[in-house]
Amino acid sequence: MKVLTSQQMREADRRTIEQGTPGDVLMERAGAKVVEFLESEFSPLAEQRVVIFCGTGNNGGDGLVVGRLLKTRVASLQVVRATDTPGPVDRDATIVVDALLGTGFREPAERRYAELIATINGQFPRAKVIAVDIPSAMQVRADFTVTFAAPKAEMVLDTRVGNAGKVIVADIGIPAEFLQTDLELSEPRDFAPLFQPRKRDANKGDYGHVLVVGGAAGKTGSVAMSGLAALRVGAGLVTVACAESSHLVPELMTQSLDAVSLERMTVLAIGPGLGMNRELVSKLVGEAKVPTVIDADGLNSIAGTDFRGRAVETVLTPHPGEMARLLGAKVGDRVTDARKFAAERNVCLVLKGFRTLIAFPDGKVWINPTGSPALAKGGTGDVLTGLIAGLIAQTRDIGLAVRAAVWLHGRAGELAAEELTEYCVLATDLLTYLPRAIREVI
Repeated sequence: MKVLTSQQMREADRRTIEQGTPGDVLMERAGAKVVEFLESEFSPLAEQRVVIFCGTGNNGGDGLVVGRLLKTRVASLQVVRATDTPGPVDRDATIVVDALLGTGFREPAERRYAELIATINGQFPRAKVIAVDIPSAMQVRADFTVTFAAPKAEMVLDTRVGNAGKVIVADIGIPAEFLQTDLELSEPRDFAPLFQPRKRDANKGDYGHVLVVGGAAGKTGSVAMSGLAALRVGAGLVTVACAESSHLVPELMTQSLDAVSLERMTVLAIGPGLGMNRELVSKLVGEAKVPTVIDADGLNSIAGTDFRGRAVETVLTPHPGEMARLLGAKVGDRVTDARKFAAERNVCLVLKGFRTLIAFPDGKVWINPTGSPALAKGGTGDVLTGLIAGLIAQTRDIGLAVRAAVWLHGRAGELAAEELTEYCVLATDLLTYLPRAIREVI
């Protein structure tokens, strides 16, 4: 799903108006779409008490259209403009519409707007809150957001994304070709092609052979989790090269870390628990002719070098600290830094964290919407490495496999946290909830 910045949305509006659709027509359509949603969600409207908060810009104009269309259709209607003298509001309202501030606003919200946002959030105990296009300043706590043309970047990247509630995307007639963006949001339906029923005469050789290299002395748990994750997500064979193999599950084959062989491997994952080992990482990455996932100490081992990948066949999975080492500087704007690094280094970059980003060498960046604070625990990154490698082993669409692995990893974390709490989830618990996450895709 396309995600637009405020600048891109303004440009789409401008081009639509230039093509012959007046701005007031777009505003009328936007207001009508909000009313259409209210009719579907809160029928019968004749029983509803509505308060609409309107700012001075286009967002407020949308709100005024909503008010005009509802005027004779609801039990009571109050329109509060930001320019009005402060006065009492209908605290018994059942619906509150937030049309104060749109996508062009930049924080902080001050004076009258701050007061009105506080009023929306705190003065209506019975009401559901509906935001028009975007919750004002991302501070209004909406139950629903009716957004136009496409979700806005703030609604999917801001840590307050929960304030948007359920997002409804409404078509107001902006041509699809005007929605120009290289930022997209992953959706579970994207990944259904990866999980079609397997052929009846399938064998393990049909689903790839993953080699995970890492697990220096005392850290073999890392590669064990990566290897098991690759198997659990469907890879046919998994071999682990590590210092010692006594802690590995019986399903994993082993190699010595001192004599790693890439022969007959179809995917290489390198780094979990490896420790700094620039020589080995350089050797394996240089020799590999198969898709390669680099994580953890594999990333630290290439930091500060002029490393370049083989486009989407080279997947890097840094957390913010590792990304800073790769950049040689702190991460600034996550989307900008991820996009630039992926293009300059010719890699697929998975920048982990809240709203993990997947950036490709062509400049496109995908936002992953799943995840939980439960994932802030040692070993979860090793599981992600295995999921990525395991899915890549089964398809030629590497980019789709990477995005799917990130989505499933985050969703498994959400499902685990629902039952185990955010405190009690272990990295290996993600594999218990992975099947449920996969079923949501298929």
